[in-house]
Amino acid sequence: MLHNKLTVMLQNIWKNIKKRIAYIKRVKHSLMNNFKKKKKKPMRKKQADKPSKFPMVMIVVFGLGALFLFLKYCSVTITMPTKPQDMGYDAAIANYSHDIKILAQQFDLSPEYLMAVIMLECSGRKEVPPRFEQGVYEKLVEVKELKRSSLESITYKDLSDASDDALKNLASSWGPFQLMGYKCLHLGIRIKDLRGNNSLYFGVKWINDTYGDYVRKGRYADAFHIHNTGRPVPKSGKYFTYDPKYVPNGIQHMKYFKEHM
Repeated sequence: MLHNKLTVMLQNIWKNIKKRIAYIKRVKHSLMNNFKKKKKKPMRKKQADKPSKFPMVMIVVFGLGALFLFLKYCSVTITMPTKPQDMGYDAAIANYSHDIKILAQQFDLSPEYLMAVIMLECSGRKEVPPRFEQGVYEKLVEVKELKRSSLESITYKDLSDASDDALKNLASSWGPFQLMGYKCLHLGIRIKDLRGNNSLYFGVKWINDTYGDYVRKGRYADAFHIHNTGRPVPKSGKYFTYDPKYVPNGIQHMKYFKEHM
C-alpha cells in the first residue's frame, strides 16, 4: 500500500515538473522573440554599451520554478508518514496488531475479528476519547435511587456509594473497544483499567467472557451484533445496531485484516 502511495505521488510530481518545464520553455521562447525583435532595432551607442539582461531574467525564472517545486513537494513528503493517532487500517495495524495477535492467541479468539471491532469502535486511533451515554446514565441513576431494580445485573448494592461523577464514568464508553464503564463491575476491576494501559487486555477479556464462543464458532455476525447491542442477530435477520451497516462493515474489516496482517 505504501509502495502504491509513493508511486502515485512520484507520478504526480513528474506530471507537475513537466508542466513547469513546458511553462518555462514558453517563457523562454517569448523572451527570445522579444530579445530578437529588440536586437533588430538600431541601437544607440549608449544602449549598445549596456550588458544584456536576458541571462538574469532566465536565472530568476528558473530559480522561481525550482523554489515553487521545492516548497510544494517537500511539504507533501513531510506530511505523508502515518502518525500513531491517525485513523484507518494502517493506523489500526500500527497501533494494535502486535498486541492483538498475542491476546488472540491467549484467549483463542480470531485476531481479525478483534481488529475489526477496533475499527468499528475507534477507527484504529490510539488516543480514544470517551463517549458519554445520557440514556445509560439515567438508568444507572434510577438503579441507585431504587426506581429500577437493575441494569445488566448491576444493582443498588453496586452503586449505593457512587458519586454523580462516578455514575457518569460508568455511563461512558472507554478504550479501543469502547466498553461501557459499568462493564468494570462485571470484570471485577476499576474504571481506570478500562481506559489505561490495560484497556486492550480487559477489552479482549470481556469479549471472551461475554460472547467468546460465538467468535470461536465463526458466528461473526452474531458476535458483532452482541458487541453493539448485547444480543445475537434476531431470527428475523434484521439488525438492531445503531449503525445499520455495523455488522456488514465488521465482516468487511475482517477480510481486510486477514489479508494484510
